[in-house]
Amino acid sequence: MFVLVEMTDTVRIPPWQFERKLNESIAEELNKKLANKVVYNVGLCICLYDITKLEDSYIFPGDGGSHTKVHFRYVVFHPFLDEILVGQIKSCSQDGVHVSIGFFDDIVIPPESLQQPAKFDEAEQVWVWEYETEEGAHDLYMDIGEEIRFRVVDETFVDTSPTGPSSAEASTSNAAEEVQKKEAPYILVGSISEPGLGLLSWWTNS
Repeated sequence: MFVLVEMTDTVRIPPWQFERKLNESIAEELNKKLANKVVYNVGLCICLYDITKLEDSYIFPGDGGSHTKVHFRYVVFHPFLDEILVGQIKSCSQDGVHVSIGFFDDIVIPPESLQQPAKFDEAEQVWVWEYETEEGAHDLYMDIGEEIRFRVVDETFVDTSPTGPSSAEASTSNAAEEVQKKEAPYILVGSISEPGLGLLSWWTNS
């Protein structure tokens, strides 16, 4: 679930922090810049693990701050494919079941990856597993707040870097797009379509 990623960055330390230890100032600046941010094709940055190398610091003309090239390792949330995770159901929609693991909410289990046969209850706004038994079908509801065990089957990174309008016409059409929901930079796709996966209560109560 968590991995150590080696990174390199140039960190600027303002003059009023020169009285502090360089390592402390750099660690603070790196966490300000990266913590709780998604790095494209890397994952969700959590916190600085350690600094492996500091190169020479430079002060450039017109800038009183010092600039130091830093080699460091960062703790990143990036589950590998087929990893089993446990989260809580945040909401349900026609698109599937939306899951949160506390610090990360952009997890979706699409309808085709649910225990089958499944249906969406419009009145309750929840997905239902129509569990077949010898006595007939039983409706097992995937209620909001329930703990759910799922397998990571896919991931999607979206480059959310700002881009300028390509033309005057594009700027008018983009005005409507800006009102739309902002797309998440990192999305995990899960699956519960196998025995043992799904709501924990399904398997612990049986």
